[in-house]
Amino acid sequence: MEVNTFKGCIFDLDGVIVDTAHFHYLAWKKLANQLGFDFNESQNEALKGVSRKESLEYLLQLGGRQFSEEEKMTLAARKNDHYVEMISNLDESALLPGAKKLLLELKSAGYKIALGSASKNARPVLESTGILPLFDFIADGNSTSKSKPDPEVFLIAATGIQLLPSECIVLEDAQKGIEAAIKGGFLSLGVGEKNALEQADHVVSSLENVDLKTLQHLYNFPITSTIS
Repeated sequence: MEVNTFKGCIFDLDGVIVDTAHFHYLAWKKLANQLGFDFNESQNEALKGVSRKESLEYLLQLGGRQFSEEEKMTLAARKNDHYVEMISNLDESALLPGAKKLLLELKSAGYKIALGSASKNARPVLESTGILPLFDFIADGNSTSKSKPDPEVFLIAATGIQLLPSECIVLEDAQKGIEAAIKGGFLSLGVGEKNALEQADHVVSSLENVDLKTLQHLYNFPITSTIS
């Protein structure tokens, strides 16, 4: 693929930068148990990259439970309380291998960096892990109304860093996130299992060995020390 206009990266949060996806699962599982049914890790795969509201709808459908809209808001808030309590002691150790190193290299070379996450707790997670200053713009569940695979969150992120979708690489660990990147006209880098992210332009098992030279090789673009 011939690409000569790479100017920035848009990162998903859970599963790409930080290892908090498991806490989301535990929080949903705790809510399900409180409602009288179980929820397993296999079922949780369907929630990756999905908004809290849609995740709750999926959970309630699995459990065969029905609630009013007001009750659903209360349940969603309860799940979030569970999650926030679980991540209250996060620090830099929660960062996934290679994430901070890549962010620092991109920042040092002058590339724009944005977050594109469905999480409504993205900012406090970035603050507690010490990497919030590395981001030029945050697009999260507080600024979006549509869930992935709709590209809204990535389009908002690209606008926030004043770049075109074709100038950005989206880094995602969920198939719905990759679909959103494709629909939005972005380049995509899957982070995880190749067979689960096969629609991505390229896939790496983690960011541990990913740097600018890796991106240059994968996407065939020249690396510059700064972006004018």
